[in-house]
Amino acid sequence: MKIRDIVVFENDDFIVLNKPSGLLSIPDREGKEISLKNLLQENYGNIFTVHRLDRDTSGLIAFAKNETTHKHLSKQFEERSTRKIYNGLVLGKPQPAQGLIDVPIAEHYAQQGKMMTSAKGKTSITEFEVVEQFRLYAWMQFTILTGRTHQIRVHMSHIGHPVACDALYGDGKPILLSSFKKKFKLSKAEDEERAILNRLALHASELSFSGNDNKVVKFTAEIPKDLKALLQQLRKWNQ
Repeated sequence: MKIRDIVVFENDDFIVLNKPSGLLSIPDREGKEISLKNLLQENYGNIFTVHRLDRDTSGLIAFAKNETTHKHLSKQFEERSTRKIYNGLVLGKPQPAQGLIDVPIAEHYAQQGKMMTSAKGKTSITEFEVVEQFRLYAWMQFTILTGRTHQIRVHMSHIGHPVACDALYGDGKPILLSSFKKKFKLSKAEDEERAILNRLALHASELSFSGNDNKVVKFTAEIPKDLKALLQQLRKWNQ
């Protein structure tokens, strides 16, 4: 993968990228796998982390190129003055179709790397809205007003509608065409059905913040091909 292929915008102060699913935002504790930050450092030298996306979440992520911008952007994320909008597919039919989840989130007491809702956790607020309802799934928009680890995934699991293909907070099952297409038949050339989607169905589609000149900049990232293909199939066969 070439960095220039996923750059959405860059200037002397920061760079915004459309991260593919499956790529770490920053190095993990073991440091064995390549991360987006590693790739950026190879190209730009000093790079500063402002926020992060889960490995399997695709979409918009920003990094600072200098310490001044790092402080400026980090402060905005801490003070919740940024705007972060995600799209995702969840299981079931959320009722009501739009609302706000205000439930604190903390680290899981027993499972490292997992989060949980807890009265002792940090304030966590997610706005949600069903954009398109299907028989088995709902295509949704989320606006996160806080930036907790796995926030959308934890909150949607909490209300009984986990993000599709989420192995940590849901059933982790891939989405198969046979699960919703009537009279599905496997082609003679295939021994087993291939999944339409086998990764976390979550995408960071919009990001807004103020640059060093205090002017608000807004970035958008189209829904990636795998999610687009899934939505097309759901619209075709699932009404």
